[in-house]
This record gives sequence, structure tokens and C-alpha cells, in this order.
Amino acid sequence: MGLSAGGRIGLAGAAVVGVAFGMARYAYGLTLPNIREDLGLSELVLGVIASATFAGYLAGLLLAGPLAARHGSRAPTTVGGASGVLGAVIVAFAQSPGLLAAGVVLAGSAGGWVWAPYSDIVTRAVPLRQQPRALAIITTGTSGGLVLLGGLSVMALLGSWRLIWVGTAMAAVAAALLNLRLVPRTRPAPVVANRRADSSLVAPLRGPAAYSVAYFAAVVIYFTYAADVLDSGALPAGAVPAFYAGIGVCGVVGVATGTFARRVGSSKIAGLCLGAVGAALAMLGLAGDSLIATAVSGCIFGVGYMAGSAVLAIWTAELVPGRAGEAFTACLIVGALSSVAAPAVAGALIPGVGLGPLLIFAAVASLLSGIALVVRASPQRAAVGEPGV
Repeated sequence: MGLSAGGRIGLAGAAVVGVAFGMARYAYGLTLPNIREDLGLSELVLGVIASATFAGYLAGLLLAGPLAARHGSRAPTTVGGASGVLGAVIVAFAQSPGLLAAGVVLAGSAGGWVWAPYSDIVTRAVPLRQQPRALAIITTGTSGGLVLLGGLSVMALLGSWRLIWVGTAMAAVAAALLNLRLVPRTRPAPVVANRRADSSLVAPLRGPAAYSVAYFAAVVIYFTYAADVLDSGALPAGAVPAFYAGIGVCGVVGVATGTFARRVGSSKIAGLCLGAVGAALAMLGLAGDSLIATAVSGCIFGVGYMAGSAVLAIWTAELVPGRAGEAFTACLIVGALSSVAAPAVAGALIPGVGLGPLLIFAAVASLLSGIALVVRASPQRAAVGEPGV
């Protein structure tokens, strides 16, 4: 095909990650207003199902490591692709809350299966000089998935919300086939003896772990209820598709996160990302019926979302250079737990306080967390385990 190893893996990884994170993981929030109307579900049930989506992601995250250890790192990406296909198909034809929940759990698990394994695939199968470019291509896949999700929602305006899930399933099939075609098999990594206990990661990762709690909770609330806010306002019919596409386009700037982190520090970049997500939540809660306000909110969120995801990987690698993969996964697990809890809590609170006040409360929490990170001194790097390379 004329592509280098980094180009092939980067292309396949961008496709799989784009579908898993940009589509399968967030299509539920996009279709939430239509699901509520079609299936007649309460806010509490909808919130619990949203949490189940991220419970599936957490399960995939926890199971990907053991599967890769036995069958190589491509195996979890294959399972993730299959989960995205099956989950999206189930949701597309679901007529009951039980089937809907089963589908979103499977679809939501796709991101957990594929995230960490691609980092291992790149480091083991791509020449060192090509690795940064390959990882950058894979990271920006989420933005591409969001743009495609916005395009699918345009089609759904002409028919049913279920078309979005049908399109997600088809995209997942294409990405899975591309993954099998372009990504080489890798042997299981050798078991490293005499590793320190995982508790040795706790002290250096307190900052990133706290950031993960605030960041993932804010992001999941935004994605879960953004379409709901837009749908309830006096905005044109094409506002929701354009909104999601705008998030994806603006999120492409996340590829420059590494450069900015080196200049001002990862902790401060993380704080600024929380501030951006908080500002986006506030605009959505205060002026969700304004086309300009929602457009600005989506753009600000796209930058904070993509850069906030990238900086977590950079920050953990700086603090724990010898065990960067484990450190990153540990923070992702903490974030996944936050993602599971946030929608359920939101669903329980909305009937009493309303969606607007809930979004403002989430905005304030995100902004205060961001300010705390910006003003605190950057932590010292602390190597744990093997020395960095």
C-alpha cells in the first residue's frame, strides 16, 4: 500500500479509536432525547444506562491487559472492534430498556479494549523515529469519529435515531477489518519478575488521579446531556449534527498538547483543560438556546476534551517514566470509575434541580479543580520501577 509501518498502524489505530471513542462511546448522549421519547424512559433510568456505558468501558480497560498478555496486543483491539459492532447493532434494534442497556455496555466497552494496547503495538512494531507520528495519528482518530457522528446525525434527521447506531456499526466493521489488515500480530510481552507492588504508583500519581476524577466526570456529563440541551432549545434542526462535528474539528488541536506541556508544564495544561471544559459546561447551562453560545461552547469543549485526554498520558509518563503504561492505565481506571458514577448521580438530581442548574454545578466544580491545578506548583518527576529510557 506504500505506507510505512507507522503509517499503517496509525491509520488503523485512528479508525478503531475514532469509532470506539468518537462514536460508540458517545452516540448514546447524541441520541438520548430520541431514546427518551421513543422508549418512554425516566431520567433515572437514562442516567443509569449512561453509567452502564462507562461501566462497559471500565470492564474493557481491566480485561485488555490480561488478554494482551496471553494473545498479544492486537487481540484486545480485535475484541474492541467486535464489541463496537455488536453493541451498536443491539442498540439499533432495541425495543426495551434491557436490550438498550446491553447494547450500550458492549459499545461502551470498545474504548477500554483498544486504548492501552495501541500504545504497546506502536512501541513494539513501529521504528522509534516513527512512533510520535503514529501515536499522534491514532490520538486524532477521536476527532474524526466525532465528525462522522455529526454526519450520521444529519441522516437521522431524515429518518430515525436508530440510523446513527446502524452507521456506527458499519463504521466499526470497516475499522475492525482495517485493523486486521494493517496491524501485525504481536507476541505476548514477557513477564517481568520482581515488580514492585502497584501501591508504589499511588504517591506520584495523586495529582493525575485527582485530575482524572474531575476531567472524566465533566466530560461524560457534557457528552451525555449536550444534545438534550440543544434539542430542548429553539435551535435549527441541523444544530446538533454541526455541534458534534465542530467538537471534532476543534479537537484536532490536541495534537499540539505535547509542545505546550513542555513549555508550561503538564499540571498547568491539565488545569487549563479543566477550565475549558468547565467554561463549555457553563455556556451550555446558561445559554443553551443560543446558537452562537452553543457553537462557542462546542469549540471550547473540543479543545479541552482532546488536549485534556492527551495531557494525561504525557503527565503520567513524566512522573513515572519507567512504568508509563501502567501509570496511564491506573489513571484511566480512576477516570472510568468517575465516568460510571457521574451520569447516575446526574440522572438522580435532574428531576429535582433541573438540567441547567446541574450543568452549572458541574461547570463550577470543573473550573475550581482547574484553578487548583494551575496555581499549585508543578510536581517533581518521580521515577518508579525501572529507569526511563
